[in-house]
Order: sequence, then C-alpha cells, then structure tokens
Amino acid sequence: MNPAKADPAPERADGPVPEKADGPVPEKTGGPARPYHHGDLRRAILGAALDVIAAEGPSAVSLRDLARRAGVSHAAPAHHFKDRVGLLTAIAAEGFGLLATALGDAEDLRDAGVRYVRFAREHPAHFQVMFSAEPLRDDDLELTTARTLAGGRLRAAVSAVPAEGRGPDARLAGIAAWSLAHGFATLLLGHNLDGQVGGQDPEEVFRALTGMLFRPERP
Repeated sequence: MNPAKADPAPERADGPVPEKADGPVPEKTGGPARPYHHGDLRRAILGAALDVIAAEGPSAVSLRDLARRAGVSHAAPAHHFKDRVGLLTAIAAEGFGLLATALGDAEDLRDAGVRYVRFAREHPAHFQVMFSAEPLRDDDLELTTARTLAGGRLRAAVSAVPAEGRGPDARLAGIAAWSLAHGFATLLLGHNLDGQVGGQDPEEVFRALTGMLFRPERP
C-alpha cells in the first residue's frame, strides 16, 4: 500500500468546503454534524469499514455508505482506495501485518497458535476479510509482503518443533497447525463453540487442544 497522500478538500452537496489549517471542518451529512480532520480520511474510512464488517460482514461494505458515515463526498474514498477491492485489500494487508507482529514474539508453536486465536478475537473484521471469498488485489505489494511474513512466522514455529513431536513432514505439520488454529478461531467467532467452551478461557481451551495434536510419537 502506498503512503497516504494529502487529502483533497472535502466536498458536500452545496459546493466544496475550503481547507482550513486552524481546525476541523464540520460536514453536512443529513445527520448529526461531525468533524472531518484533514489528513485523517483514509484512517476514518478504514475504521468505518471495519465497523461495518464486524457487524454485517465484508459483503456489506460500500464506498458510498462509508463516505456518508465519514461525512464526505461519495467520491472521496476513491482518492485513497480507488474502489471497493482496493479498500478490502488495504484491510487484509493491515490484518496480515498485525498477525505477523502477533506471531513474532511467540515462544513456541503452541504459543503461536494461541496468538493466532487471540488475533482473530481482537481483530474479527480483519480476520474475516483476510480469509473471505471477497476479491483482493493479490499483486498488491503490502498485501503480499505481510501475508508472506505472517506465513513465514507460522512455518518457523512449526519447524522449531522436533520431528518426533510433529512427524517427518514439516509442511504437513504446518497445515495441521494452521487448520487447528484457524478452524478453532473461525468456530469461536461464529459462536459455534459457545456451548462447548462455556465460561472457560478460549485460549486455555486451545492450549489443551494443541497438546492432543503435537506430542511425541510412541515407539
């Protein structure tokens, strides 16, 4: 993703709003007036999109609706994201970056899995976009870089497990580890484990599950 460019002056139905250096400019949106801070539009659109996704899923995202929520013209988000695919790509790239950071401090494979589940719980909207069927720009440099970094850190955690604890094929062990963490996180976010987990800490439940999968083979 390219560094954010300076925002153009926001527009409204009755004409452009002049830029002011001494403070925010209120926008008329048909609802309660809200300030628009010059230079913050990109983050504001991302934040509004994440709220929509968390509540209704990625398919509910519309640039026109997000512009209305931010109190700017419907064309303003395109200045930063070009189109809906660009916006979702930016969210996915940010998500993989956050995931890579979360996995970077993992002590071992089990801790990496716990951190993966924690990431999904703390960033459910990012998680949905990262792995949804929604189209993304797969050639986007920031997305490919962050995705590669996150995957590399998961593979490193798997490779650090002795062969007797994960089997001879590290690649298959990596798929198994990712499937366990991702599947658990997905079921958890969909409230499919509410009855099974109950009042227990989901992260502690996941720790117990990892002990069932990766353990030394008996001779």
